[in-house]
This record gives sequence, structure tokens and C-alpha cells, in this order.
Amino acid sequence: MDDFVVAIPARYAATRLPGKPLQLLAGEPLVLHVARRALAAGAREVWVAADDERIAAALDGCGVRVAMTSTAHASGTDRLAECARIAGWSDDTVVVNLQGDEPFAPAAGIRAVAALMHGGTAEMATLAAPVTDVETLLDPNAVKLVRAGNGHALYFSRAPIPWPRDAFARDRSRMPDQGEWLRHIGIYGYRVGFLQRFASLPPGRLEQIESLEQLRVLEAGYRIAVGITPEPFPPGVDTPEDLARAEARITGHG
Repeated sequence: MDDFVVAIPARYAATRLPGKPLQLLAGEPLVLHVARRALAAGAREVWVAADDERIAAALDGCGVRVAMTSTAHASGTDRLAECARIAGWSDDTVVVNLQGDEPFAPAAGIRAVAALMHGGTAEMATLAAPVTDVETLLDPNAVKLVRAGNGHALYFSRAPIPWPRDAFARDRSRMPDQGEWLRHIGIYGYRVGFLQRFASLPPGRLEQIESLEQLRVLEAGYRIAVGITPEPFPPGVDTPEDLARAEARITGHG
């Protein structure tokens, strides 16, 4: 198995779900569920980059390590860059950034991101899944992407890309018959040296327009390898409604 580590950014003061890492899911903190997914993937080390001692306390004894990072970080990337320094990882260490609100992230998907880094030349890696319904294609909260023939990302957008001009001129109520549409899954892989470079880059113009941090990488001229996820990634938890759906899923009542 390819050698890699997993880092999970966990910010206590989440805007839409305050105290999100410690919200209970099936009676246990959300961040604990995510940590277990990372452990199941076979990472050499799993770290949680936290900003509150209560998160560290919730993870005590579960097998992951906790890096206490600054409360002032503007993004999860900045938090992970500090975590990498605390952990003492070398620049060539492959780190998978697993979001702290993904309690159902499949182990195979986490490993797939690491494999893209080990097997390719791109500075960064991520995953995507086919879009199968027009509602997702048109939803600005579902990030879409297009990739080149070599699997590298060309662009990420909240808009439907590529735009099926002729098909949508006739009917926008259903998916076009021909073409490939991909939804981005927010899991990332990079080597630690590039993670530090990424965190030091100023926010990009495209990033600020779309509110998509990964566009900073493309605008700066770096490459992002995109693989198709080997297993579905169920929705993450970002709102109280998401948490209720996750509870129903995990308890078998939804």
C-alpha cells in the first residue's frame, strides 16, 4: 500500500453549525466518526488539526494525534500547513486532507487520493463523481469540474460545466443524452512541500469570484489530478439539516 498520512482540519467555530466537530452523531462527536474513517484507510499517521481543546478531549484514546493550531487561520489549508509543521513531516510526505465533516468518507476513496499522488506528476490530487441528475448539475452548491484527457483538472465551477448548449436550448429539465459531467468531491492530496507553497500563495482572482480555494492552484499554474471515486461519498455535514440526515443514515432510519 502507498505510504501516506491523513490530516483532518476541525474548526470549532463553524458558521452554519456552531461547534460542528463536537455535534453528536449516533451519540458520538462528529469528528470522531471522521477520524475512524481515516484510520480505516490504512494511513501511517492520522492527525486532527484542531483549534479548541474540547476537540482534543473528544478524540482522546481513539488512535489519532491532535495538533493544536491557531484560531486565526482563514482556511483548512492554512490549518493543515501548520499541522504538518507540528507533526514534523518531510516535504515529500503524501498527506490526504480529509474534511472534518465527512463521517461517511469511504476508506477506498481516501486511499485513491494517495494513490494519485504516488502514481502521477501533478502537485495536487482530488476526486470526482459522475453527475446523474440535472438538479445537481444546476445546483451552485454542487461544484462541477472539467478535466483534460490526462486526468488533470481544467477548471472547477459552481456553474454547469461544460454547458450543453444544444441540449439545454431544447430542454433544461433533464440531463443531456451525451457528455460527461463531474461533481467535485472535497478531498485533497498533496506532498507536504506543496501544501506549504499552496498555503503561502495569495488568494487568486478566480478563487475569490467562485469562492473555491482549489482555483488558486490552477490560476498559479499548478496541476490537480482528478480521479473518479471508487465508492460513493455520501453527503457531508454542514448544517443542522445535514446532521439530521446523517443521523437517520447511521441509525438506519433514513
